Amino acid sequence: MQPGYHQQPPHVDNNMTMSIVAIFLFWPLAIPAIINASKVNPALQQGDYAGAQAAAAESKKWSKWALIVGISWYVIVLVCCLLGGLAGLMGGDTSTSSY
Repeated sequence: MQPGYHQQPPHVDNNMTMSIVAIFLFWPLAIPAIINASKVNPALQQGDYAGAQAAAAESKKWSKWALIVGISWYVIVLVCCLLGGLAGLMGGDTSTSSY
């Protein structure tokens, strides 16, 4: 290695973008994802490559769970709303008015 030459630390994706997207779908699981994503760059700056990889893996795990739960919840709500609307249309006139 030449004097004055510093080896670039390996790049570790901190998954911050996916964590921020996940907060709009299911925030309780996205918070640990954002916390872990924010730990990646400081760990790399300190030379802790293993710690950066571990934080990135945790961030990715929490983000994926937030996305899965959030998207599933939205699909369930959409299906229930559609089924409720169809049931209202199919039921016809159910008013009970007496004259």
